[in-house]
Amino acid sequence: MSEDITALSATALLEQFRQGGLSPVEVSRAALDRIGQLDGDVNAFCLVDPETTLRCAQESEQRYRTDQVRGVVDGVPVAIKDLFLTPAWPTRRGSKTVDPAAQMGKSAPAVAAMERHGYVPLGKTTTPEFGWKAVTDSPLHGTTCNPWDMQRTAGGSSGGSAAALAAKMAPLALGTDAGGSIRIPAAFCGIVGFKPSFGEVPHWPPSPFGTLAHAGPMARTVEDCALLMNVLSEPDIRDAHAVPRRGIDYQAGLGAGIAGLKIAFSANLGHVDVNPEIERAVAVAAGVLRELGATVTEVDPSFSDPLGAFGHLFYSGAANALRDLGTRKRELMDPQLVQVAEKAARLSVLDYLAANNERGQLCERMAQFHQKYDLLLTPTLPITAFGLNREVPEDWPSTRWPTWTPFTYPFNLTGQPALSVPCGFCREGLPIGLQLVGARYNDALVLRAGHAYQQAAPQTRTLP
Repeated sequence: MSEDITALSATALLEQFRQGGLSPVEVSRAALDRIGQLDGDVNAFCLVDPETTLRCAQESEQRYRTDQVRGVVDGVPVAIKDLFLTPAWPTRRGSKTVDPAAQMGKSAPAVAAMERHGYVPLGKTTTPEFGWKAVTDSPLHGTTCNPWDMQRTAGGSSGGSAAALAAKMAPLALGTDAGGSIRIPAAFCGIVGFKPSFGEVPHWPPSPFGTLAHAGPMARTVEDCALLMNVLSEPDIRDAHAVPRRGIDYQAGLGAGIAGLKIAFSANLGHVDVNPEIERAVAVAAGVLRELGATVTEVDPSFSDPLGAFGHLFYSGAANALRDLGTRKRELMDPQLVQVAEKAARLSVLDYLAANNERGQLCERMAQFHQKYDLLLTPTLPITAFGLNREVPEDWPSTRWPTWTPFTYPFNLTGQPALSVPCGFCREGLPIGLQLVGARYNDALVLRAGHAYQQAAPQTRTLP
């Protein structure tokens, strides 16, 4: 029975709670049991606290018994990436340089919102140091494995959250994304990850990666991501970049379908070398969207690869994260992080401003593009998951991770909503993801299209 419970979506769990078929305590115990069975090998969690989890679950169970349900995720266990502040638990950010006692008692906006809605905190999930790369390993917490193949990476930097979802250790999770860090592990692990429009989900303290960084939901279904967006998008005055609240119910129009939408399908953005199996899988998904009534046109958005501009802005963020750390602390850190941060510290102000200029041009280009097309469909990644403890695949022509994530980081530069949804498996049995990108602040439409696709083409292959 516990295995069946761990396979249920958050939406299904909430229905069970309301009907009395399951209790938050049963579900939390099943999740903790699953973690105990599997996480010694997967390493998705860096902190699990059964006492706190079960106490919160018992409080939720009592609210259901007395008809005093607190909010829309009351009783649902949520895994929290270890970049979000949690009041009862330390936030180490994958780094030996962070004092475990620092900022205890404080909640990130996403965590505070979930607290208001009665969630059950399940634990903190692994991240590379300060979330700096697209695979998940750190000097503090070690390496996170992909549950589909334990010799391969889960991706990153929200790799712990993605692995926990794929292995059915949690029904919901939080992630952050400054260059693809929600969508990359979502694609590698075969789950759903949503990067909202910049500012749609309040985030505090500010990320060292500045306005590239987004916070968002991760789940096994698009419907669950929409559910969690209704919580995460609540206002929080601490985020100076948060957009004014628009009172959107992300679940309300989720089932409206996509008939009449104009979708641009770009298999390679005009410049990316894509694994043929991935290209075929996303082309099949484009056919599904056509069958659902959308007009799907093969067209590239016609922008040159903004890798250089992204690198200047992102790695300047890494330098910012390390700005106050001396030699002794840097010796405790991931040496590759130290290397890129020290290189970025030598950039000039004009280098940084030139990158921002290119970013502005890309924002304008995509705004114009979405005057003609409602959505852009691409692969999430051009490759499937590769070996552990590597920043790039074997024999890769570059040493840095953004070179294999060319479909994700452009939309951190533009701040657009982008969703990764599973769309099949390669011959080796590894998941493949498609990406749906919308105009800025059209998050609800992106989720609606992803939900329509997932309902029409559900992935029936699951982990035991």
